[in-house]
Amino acid sequence: MRWTTSLSLCLAAAAAAVTAAVLAPAAQAAAAPAVAEASCAGADDQSFPLTTRLHGGPSSFDPGGGYGIWYLDLTNTTSRICADVHPVVVLVDDKRVLKPSQTELEFYDGPHTRPVPLTQTDESELVGVFDGADFPGFTVAPGATVSVKVRLAVTSDAVPNGVTVNAAVVQRRGSDGEWVGESNDYRFGIGGEAPPRPTSPAPAVPSGGSSTAGPRTPGETSPESPDSPGIGSAGHSRVGGIG
Repeated sequence: MRWTTSLSLCLAAAAAAVTAAVLAPAAQAAAAPAVAEASCAGADDQSFPLTTRLHGGPSSFDPGGGYGIWYLDLTNTTSRICADVHPVVVLVDDKRVLKPSQTELEFYDGPHTRPVPLTQTDESELVGVFDGADFPGFTVAPGATVSVKVRLAVTSDAVPNGVTVNAAVVQRRGSDGEWVGESNDYRFGIGGEAPPRPTSPAPAVPSGGSSTAGPRTPGETSPESPDSPGIGSAGHSRVGGIG
């Protein structure tokens, strides 16, 4: 079956960007029909085949300073090879003022780095796909972990802010694709330690009544989806084809 997982709101909102950026190269590759990689998700699987973990990053970045290093681990929990895998990173800043031009995001492909161009969504989230010319995606053998080194810098005109990063993982399959992983959150500050996450106002209390519901933190994870290596949830979600 296909994934029907409840990806975070910002990852769901980024689906259109994922489809265009990850799948378009396959659709444009050649006149011959694209050859789809075998899915690394089994038909009856109830969790993502790749557990995905962000770790090792600094707690703050200085505007105009150097790169900070962090890592994105992809662990294949299945007995099948996961090939043509492309992480999709989403950065959400508290003030919704961070611009693509104020960030420099790159991932390592062997000893060399590849840029990750960021696109701003209608919700002012920054979305970037780990892709590039002649990049075949990552391949993760059964039971193995691929640790992707990532580096990020922010420009001198970036204002003090808090930023939350997470990642979805897409397996390209010809001109189609599947979500195959979702990461924990990585939070950092710009120009200092990250402040507490902004909270939404408590729900209005009807006259004569009371409410026990407290403020909810945007992007808050549920007990079933902890901020821990990998988030598995039931069902499949298909990234639609393009071409």
